[in-house]
Amino acid sequence: MALPHTSGPPRRARLWALLAVACAVLAALTLVAEGVIGGLLVLVVGVAGAALTAMGTWWVVSHRGAVRLVGTLLVVGAPVAILLIYARADLWPTALLAIALWAAAVACARTALRAARRPDGMRAATRADAPRSPVLIMNPKSGGGKVGRFGLVEKGEALGARVVLLDPEVVTDVAALARQAVAEGADLLGVAGGDGTQARVAEVAAEYDLPFLVISAGTRNHFAMDLGLDREDPARCLDALTDGEELRIDLGVVGGQTFVNTASFGVYAEIVQRPEYRDAKADSALAALPDLLLGYAGTTLDAVTDETRLEAQQALLVSNNPYSSPEPMGARRSRLDLGELGVVGIRVNNAAQAADVALRGAKAAGLHLLTSRQVVVRSAAERIAVAVDGEALTMPTPVTCTIRPGALRVLVPRLRPGAPPSAPPMQWGEVLALALSRPAAGPAG
Repeated sequence: MALPHTSGPPRRARLWALLAVACAVLAALTLVAEGVIGGLLVLVVGVAGAALTAMGTWWVVSHRGAVRLVGTLLVVGAPVAILLIYARADLWPTALLAIALWAAAVACARTALRAARRPDGMRAATRADAPRSPVLIMNPKSGGGKVGRFGLVEKGEALGARVVLLDPEVVTDVAALARQAVAEGADLLGVAGGDGTQARVAEVAAEYDLPFLVISAGTRNHFAMDLGLDREDPARCLDALTDGEELRIDLGVVGGQTFVNTASFGVYAEIVQRPEYRDAKADSALAALPDLLLGYAGTTLDAVTDETRLEAQQALLVSNNPYSSPEPMGARRSRLDLGELGVVGIRVNNAAQAADVALRGAKAAGLHLLTSRQVVVRSAAERIAVAVDGEALTMPTPVTCTIRPGALRVLVPRLRPGAPPSAPPMQWGEVLALALSRPAAGPAG
């Protein structure tokens, strides 16, 4: 990503970049100070240990029996072997210092890049009038009982909302409930529940061009996080009913069904189909992965984006706007209004490729990071598994994913924590350019 065209980067960005370069140079000098052999030993042993750990992890998840046992031993033994080699060669102080300096260099570099770039938040919201007849659909089991724990029913009703409380023992069509609420005069639809429930009601709100209120009562609340809502106290989301503003955001569509976060194909989608997954996620995943990863079960996926064809993918994740990294579980979307899908494709067939992904990340041959306005997923199977915002579905092939730009009006509190800043991709060339640049005139910051 190019730096903004200004008279120069902020002085703060340049100072952080200089500090990053200094830490990186000191890390290199720490290795050089050990001599050629000692420095190379620290570097080679560290890289080899990381690669062996990744290879062992691959064997653990992709095999059973003796191979899985060997992989487990490698995952445990490689880090221990690194420490023993460093200790035996009396290199561990050098290794720890070099690692600490490099970690500091990376942290400073990310801070510099973040400071140098324009804010990447969504477009300015517009002030919104208070709704007259809001309807809030609440799932009392969501998030381990957050609806009851935070008194959301009582607080919603005190603010003039009609609350529809779902019965956990009955399978309910929340989209039908939402449509009924609209027919009865609702001028806002809101949900206290998981992202899957949010998506189904959001689709109805978009259909009738009504504002939609997200209440962060789910378990992970990815959608709420990317909207900048308070995930620790979902009751604060209700402030939007009296002091709110609107955001216009996009919605993803997969096979005709709306999603707010992601549609997943391949390994993860196959695993969540299994009945035992809900009660024993780790055990059921470990039992299923060998067959799925090595191709004995599951289906082969090809994906066609606007400009690229991805063949024989093991896992494919399509997101409503791109995530800041290829690990959405730990990442976030800085924007939900870019009008494009994020695409992450993974194809790892052996331990060497797993090591490549571990060492090179997004630059590895087995990992593809793209954006597109449309993604068509094809397979030889007539139907394939799809996990839509974490919910297990099957859909007829080919499956088409699209984006609906600005389809949803989201009502958010005017005063809210805001989304945490996303970590920018590491670009050492850009960091060096920042360090050597002339800072912008004016006060630091």
